[in-house]
Amino acid sequence: MSILSLALRDSSTMLRRNLLHARRYPSLTLNLLLTPVMLLLLFVYVFGDTMSAGIGGGADRSAYVAYIVPGILLMTIGSTTVGTAVSVSNDMTEGIIARFRTMAIHRGSVIVGHVVGSVIQSVASVVVVGAVGLAIGFRSTDATVLEWVAAFGLLVLFATALTWIAVGMGLVSPNAEAASNNALPLILLPLLSSAFVPLDAMPGWFRPIAEYQPFTPAIETLRGLLLGTGIGHHGWLALAWCLGLAVLGHRWSAARFDAEPK
Repeated sequence: MSILSLALRDSSTMLRRNLLHARRYPSLTLNLLLTPVMLLLLFVYVFGDTMSAGIGGGADRSAYVAYIVPGILLMTIGSTTVGTAVSVSNDMTEGIIARFRTMAIHRGSVIVGHVVGSVIQSVASVVVVGAVGLAIGFRSTDATVLEWVAAFGLLVLFATALTWIAVGMGLVSPNAEAASNNALPLILLPLLSSAFVPLDAMPGWFRPIAEYQPFTPAIETLRGLLLGTGIGHHGWLALAWCLGLAVLGHRWSAARFDAEPK
């Protein structure tokens, strides 16, 4: 069997293991999924009228629904990948990795299984949150089929990038609690982006921080694809952030995993 065939076989086995683990212990995924859902409902039904006026939508709450849903979808990915960091940390501290090292399996398949499984869970979570958004009035009537495909591709690419970063965080954490704390920026960064309010409504000194962090370009690009608003330079920034974080996370995770006792 070639090295590529061995890697694919073992990676698919690890993927199946991680998906079964997530199915048997759904509480972590559910808890992380509830955060963006609750924020969506809170901002729409409690602050929706005020926020809508602030973005130029008058008193029409539906205008704010259209504005906030793309940001919540990206926030959902950040929340879901926190569970990946915890899962990786658990594997490293509970001895299962040491057991895998004694088996004739492809070394990188353990990490690949976590990454692919996390991306699948992220996409599934986005679908659930997107369904909630549709239920409360979100519509994307102007988006073409190509724009929908591009939006889906952006979500998958963003999930892949954040997952690799989360895997690295899990590998360097001594326990699950530390992994959860280390991955907290993946939940906090969307709160400091354009997910909830436009960039021009932010203080001048803070606006560059919000504009050029990873979430804002992705959010603005997703808004442009789904709602027909201008994307401008955000598309290239989103792509650059996704590729940069994916490469950084992969190299970090591989180096940290290879540094463990063989």
